[in-house]
Amino acid sequence: MRISRFRRLAQVAMLGLFVSMGAMSACAGPANDGADAAPAAAAATESAIFAGGCFWCMEPPFDALPGVISTTSGYTGGTLANPSYEQVSAGGTGHAEAVKVVFDPRRVSYTQLLDVYWHNVDPFVIDQQFCDHGDQYRTAIFTGGAEQARLAEESKRALAASGRFDKPIVTSIVAASTFYPAEGYHQDYYQKNPLRYKFYRYNCGRDARLEQIWGSSGH
Repeated sequence: MRISRFRRLAQVAMLGLFVSMGAMSACAGPANDGADAAPAAAAATESAIFAGGCFWCMEPPFDALPGVISTTSGYTGGTLANPSYEQVSAGGTGHAEAVKVVFDPRRVSYTQLLDVYWHNVDPFVIDQQFCDHGDQYRTAIFTGGAEQARLAEESKRALAASGRFDKPIVTSIVAASTFYPAEGYHQDYYQKNPLRYKFYRYNCGRDARLEQIWGSSGH
């Protein structure tokens, strides 16, 4: 009887061990799934970089677009590392004022971003936008990979072939390089300083020129 009891206890112990191991495996499964899912979640957003003159004025149209997560004003396209606003605005750095747009491609496409971009710039002038002059205010699309480059080139060709314009589109399309965020006081300037922003935008003639190019509902 003692041997039988010992065997029974051993069987119960072994059964408990197997149950425990099964529970541990079950618990481990979801943890691994969560770890595997983390990179996918991180990769759910993409970024795009556009130069369209004063970066204060390029944030609002993208911020208003559903699916856009954030916009950041900054400098890109030049050779000087960590440039300041004073250095870029003085010219000679090769950098352009630009905005980096982080977006959810499941909600808004890169093609839609391109459409918003075109309707908020004057693509017919070289090294200037509205009242701002110099290559730091040039229009440019800085592409992040072959697919963005293809879509940007297609959109540019489509505009040129639309028959709406009698001037060539001079906006450049180049591979993105290091993007340097601008100083904090430039970020969301239109929200932090709405009166100064509106005064600058109006006096720069931006909306008047955009309406000439794209119509009253174009921007």
